[in-house]
Amino acid sequence: MRSRILLELFVFGSILLTACASTLASSELSSPVPEISPQSSATSAPTEPEPTRTQVSASTGLPAPTILPEEAPPRGASQEFSTDFSKHTVSYGDILSGGPPKDGIPAIDQPQFITVDEADSWLEPVEPVVLVEVGELARAYPLQILMWHEIVNDTIGDLPLAITFCPLCNTAIAFEREFEGQLLDFGTTGRLRFSNLIMYDRQTETWWQQADGVAIAGEYAGSRLTFHPAVVVSWQEFKSAHPDGQVLSRETGYNRSYGRNPYTGYDDVDNSPFLYAGPETPGALPPVARVLTVDLNDEAVAYPYLSLEEFQVVNDVVGGQPVVVLWTAGTASALDAGSVAGGRDVGSAAAYSRDMDGRVLTFEFVDGLITDQETGSQWNLLGQAVAGELAGSQLEPVVSINHFWFSWAAFRPETRIYQP
Repeated sequence: MRSRILLELFVFGSILLTACASTLASSELSSPVPEISPQSSATSAPTEPEPTRTQVSASTGLPAPTILPEEAPPRGASQEFSTDFSKHTVSYGDILSGGPPKDGIPAIDQPQFITVDEADSWLEPVEPVVLVEVGELARAYPLQILMWHEIVNDTIGDLPLAITFCPLCNTAIAFEREFEGQLLDFGTTGRLRFSNLIMYDRQTETWWQQADGVAIAGEYAGSRLTFHPAVVVSWQEFKSAHPDGQVLSRETGYNRSYGRNPYTGYDDVDNSPFLYAGPETPGALPPVARVLTVDLNDEAVAYPYLSLEEFQVVNDVVGGQPVVVLWTAGTASALDAGSVAGGRDVGSAAAYSRDMDGRVLTFEFVDGLITDQETGSQWNLLGQAVAGELAGSQLEPVVSINHFWFSWAAFRPETRIYQP
């Protein structure tokens, strides 16, 4: 049984780093927050006279990232990975060690699921879960589990998906795992770029940036994974909407303190991001401000949670597409208190297309209810019409992702910040 290092936990305000030796099978594994190791900045002579481009697989409207001249890979990476580090779209100097080695934070590769009634014995109503739907199937992935594993390789119905969560950036993102005819499964590299999780696929050992789904090093460098809608909601919201849904079990094969938050106080808006070495964050918002981001047809918009909490409904147009962003109270921050369920109420937000069968709806929040002006129908956070003329209808989800502002701005600095 190979030994490893118990990664250092921290308390912001005064970061406390500790380390102790343990075994992989029986000890607890914290999230990637140890000391930053100095990275090699040595580069070799360019092997290509001109940068080339590769095809981005997802139809995002964004230009393909540029393949950069060859340079020395991150320190130690060549010993751990068989990645083709000669192909990369980012400077290796931007990549930091998060502390753990390859797969030191273990992905869940054989997820087990239980019923809503079974999960109700250990999930509190306000606890955040990631809701992912495929057809009629709905699954909940509690953040109390994801923060210890960061990746779940799953298949819902016939759709292989990777459900991912980066605690340092507050990003819960689902990606399709079928890529260019190959089924990928993902693990953690133990590295970060701009504080964000870098994943790798086990088939080619290409490195992928979680925040934007772009392959940054290896065979697929320059390609992009396809996003699948995923929304963070309260356990109460999930079980009310999907009483027959499935919930990721805590029987993961690992011994972890599920329910405890090793990032106590991290999402205080006055904090500085941890292990962040990237572009200066635009001053329009504090770096650790919560935002919901929507990126359509090469236009990116960030919706600050403070504005969403004030208005609860935002009608907007992004990339030429009419969208609505909805917010409701009742979801705890997973990164606030010592327990996930004990975090302060930050609410939940999600985005949808306002186009309903060729008619663009206009939403409003009046007397505690979300309604549309055209029919007076009543809607919930999940984009479902629960009363009125359109009862039973479902708005089309738009891929929208929770971020801390510093994380999103590092990748999309041209983002428009929504202002009422």
